[in-house]
Amino acid sequence: MSFGLNNLLKKILPKRLFYRALIIVAAPIIILQITISVVFFDSIWIKANKGMTRSLVSEIVTLYDVYKSSDNKNNIKQLTDLYKKNFDFVINIKSGEKLPKTKFDRRFSPMDRSLRREMKHVFGSENYWFDTVTYIELVDLRIQTENEIIQIFFPKDKIAPSSVRVFVLWLTVPSLLLIFIALIFLKNQTRPLVKLSKAAERFGKGEIIDDLRPSGALEIRKATYEFDRMMKRINKHLAQRSEMLSGISHDLRTPLTRLKLQLAMMDKKDLAKKMTTDIEEMEKMLNDYLQYAKSQSEESSSKIDINLMVNEILRNFDKNKFELTTGQTIIIEGRKNLIKRCIQNIIDNGLSYGKKILIEIKKTVNGVVIIVEDNGPGIPKHEYLNVFKPFYRVDKSRGLNKSGVGLGLSIAQDIVKSHGGNISLSESRLKGLLVKISLPL
Repeated sequence: MSFGLNNLLKKILPKRLFYRALIIVAAPIIILQITISVVFFDSIWIKANKGMTRSLVSEIVTLYDVYKSSDNKNNIKQLTDLYKKNFDFVINIKSGEKLPKTKFDRRFSPMDRSLRREMKHVFGSENYWFDTVTYIELVDLRIQTENEIIQIFFPKDKIAPSSVRVFVLWLTVPSLLLIFIALIFLKNQTRPLVKLSKAAERFGKGEIIDDLRPSGALEIRKATYEFDRMMKRINKHLAQRSEMLSGISHDLRTPLTRLKLQLAMMDKKDLAKKMTTDIEEMEKMLNDYLQYAKSQSEESSSKIDINLMVNEILRNFDKNKFELTTGQTIIIEGRKNLIKRCIQNIIDNGLSYGKKILIEIKKTVNGVVIIVEDNGPGIPKHEYLNVFKPFYRVDKSRGLNKSGVGLGLSIAQDIVKSHGGNISLSESRLKGLLVKISLPL
């Protein structure tokens, strides 16, 4: 049961640190204010309201009893004048009228409820009528006698303490002010964390981060500083690797060129041709390996129109060998040359093993999906993960093609993952291979 409750709370509670911290700060203040309000409302205000209403009804009962027992109109006039002077009552005696049928009392108002209860206890449920809505500061109370109606106007503050509004004002305004101040401080404290997370995301996509500055609390500053050091170490390692591979490439190309020249001068042309083929394959393998190692290049990100890029790539191919399905214009953020190389590798791979490919580009909620299908021999399902390994070649089906060295899918996967995307394989509608590339916007 606790496990289910824990999962429910995870779904309900916000995911971001700012809103969680806000709940931690604001929830105790709100709960405390609600508790104080309920206690005050129940133990102080309602009791005070009830006592004031009972006192008022006692004054009205006294007036009613004196009116019923007196037959002299002068005495009644003198009584109403005294009530007006001492109690701030306005009393009218109306002959030949009846109580209104329309009810103006509010059912859930504490003031109306207490007045209704006290009046019903003294006069019954049918012999009185009051209105607390029509007038802002006054209550219109009417009492039925045998032939007349006694109409009494009295201030609302006789049955409702005026200090309640002041109490509610002082209760709510400081709380809102404190929560607003907490919002400002929490925003300032979480901003460095947001910057750090965005920098980590950008670095994970292979972008150059040169605007990261430690700020915020001591722990956040230390985390930012350590992340910056780690990022510089990784960049240094990648730079050293690229320099080393460039040196190896330069050193190997010179003896390979000499070998090709010597083979060209050999008398045995058949043997020279076979050895030249091996040397050319070595050169291609070397170039592909350098391309694979440099797939994490320091190219800057820019806006890319995916539809336009795919159309540019397909210009180099026969129109009868592909079908392109596109929709609306899709713009993503990324390194243009790397993404172009990735898509071109997939298309080259499909046309190398098949005679026709289908390309579909569609937009999703959070990104873009590029699907390339071919009608080649395909790849066994148990080899889907292996073909992404560098220099891995399937012995059967697609491995019969000797034009590659097993780096096309490896380079494509590196580029896609460096942009925060995903690449997967499955069987196509043409019974060949389907490559699905997902990239974020």
